[in-house]
Amino acid sequence: LMYDLVKAPLIVPVLRLAVYVCLTMSMMLFVERLYMGIVIILVKIFCGKPEKRYKWEPMREDYEIGTSVFPSVLIQIPMFNEKEVYKISIGAVCNFAWPSDRLVVQVLDDSTDHNIKEMVEKECLRWASKGINITYQTRVTRGGYKAGALKEGLTHDYVQDCEYVAIFDADFRPEPDFLLRSIPFLIHNPEIALIQARWRFVNADECLLTRMQEMSLDYHFKVEQEVGSSTHAFFGFNGTGGIWRIAAINEAGGWKDRTTVEDMDLAVRAGLKGWKFLYLGDLHVKSELPSTFKAFRFQQHRWSCGPANLFRKMFMEIVRNKRVNVWKKVYVIYSFFLVRKITAHMVTFFFYCVVLPLTILVPEVEVPKWGAIYIPCIITILNSVGTPRSIHLLFYWILFENVMSFHRTKATLIGLLEFKRANEWVVTEKLGDAINNNKSNSKPAPKKTKSIFRDRILLHELGFAVFLFVCGVYDYLHGKNHYYIYLFLQVITFTIAGVGWVGTIVPS
Repeated sequence: LMYDLVKAPLIVPVLRLAVYVCLTMSMMLFVERLYMGIVIILVKIFCGKPEKRYKWEPMREDYEIGTSVFPSVLIQIPMFNEKEVYKISIGAVCNFAWPSDRLVVQVLDDSTDHNIKEMVEKECLRWASKGINITYQTRVTRGGYKAGALKEGLTHDYVQDCEYVAIFDADFRPEPDFLLRSIPFLIHNPEIALIQARWRFVNADECLLTRMQEMSLDYHFKVEQEVGSSTHAFFGFNGTGGIWRIAAINEAGGWKDRTTVEDMDLAVRAGLKGWKFLYLGDLHVKSELPSTFKAFRFQQHRWSCGPANLFRKMFMEIVRNKRVNVWKKVYVIYSFFLVRKITAHMVTFFFYCVVLPLTILVPEVEVPKWGAIYIPCIITILNSVGTPRSIHLLFYWILFENVMSFHRTKATLIGLLEFKRANEWVVTEKLGDAINNNKSNSKPAPKKTKSIFRDRILLHELGFAVFLFVCGVYDYLHGKNHYYIYLFLQVITFTIAGVGWVGTIVPS
């Protein structure tokens, strides 16, 4: 009786308003995806490779002046308890095809495990004995996390002669010619502050979770980064696999730890100073994707919460800026932040996991077919262009992205409203050879029931599975749109995630 009393005057109007809001956000996302699709086609046809758009000449040693023709480059490798992968990036950068006297390698180790710190230091000493100018740096505290480590690394006297700094996380393995292909852009184009390389993933085929991540990240690199670089010479720095002009870092105010996306923070501030960024899609750096669901969720929280929190802090700074034109400010505020970092997460969760199922229980509210089916299908197809080899996984990718949209939406709201977890920093766990090592152990450690329950059983996902199941059953019995087919498949996906049966299962 109470439901009947409030349904017509309250529930129906509120739900109808929610539908209109979600349809508006869907159209925003659709127009953005269509715009980027058109731009990327035009870039591929008319713009050509970066070597044609910018001045570029190969680096060659001068027999008269020797290696001084090569600029001094600092390599920073931030680490935190990277037991499984600490050798990867150190070995890769120490094998760069670059004069050793013009290269400074700096390992910034914030590890809290004393044994791991000893192993990393020994690895640095091993390369130093081969003539590599490598320094092992530690800090008393982890203040500022990665941003704090990178900032302190630039203050040491032995790096003052370096003009550029390349940053690689511990699991990244650049090719030997990385600097030879990228540094010439910085030398011959003084307006460029940043060169960003494309990530490639060594464990993309490890499990279904890594395949899903590859699809999302390939679109980001192949389309989003390329469009930003080609149209406005601006995009978000990915935090690793890139080279900065140190003068640009200093002019922008240096590294700041006010959010969990210190890389994007620096990029936005440098962009507002008028510096240009260049994305090199043909320059690949291999890396590792998080293959456990727990590590992936923590990473997605940081990647979703940080941009929203940065948008809150920098909105008025961007609006008041006078060094860049209006179109670039509109691009940064609307396209870069509002649509991609906020709207994309919220519309995916609220529309397809909350509002659409509720309209089944309230038949007085209808969602037009173009908003419920056609627009989402077109957006999905546009998203799939980055990874054609996984086109057969597209439907499951949609279901999985809907599940992850819950975490991303929650993190986005935490960042916008600056709640308690807004500055939570959890380093993404890398497994490396952990699985093989665990399999070879003859006496595995006893299982910890509480830890398994806390890490594997996710009550929010299971709760949404129950909600969607109820809506699906009601639609099957009384509905007319046959949404129950989608809802039951989404129930299965939420349930799989809710019991933690996603990604690589690491033995205790």
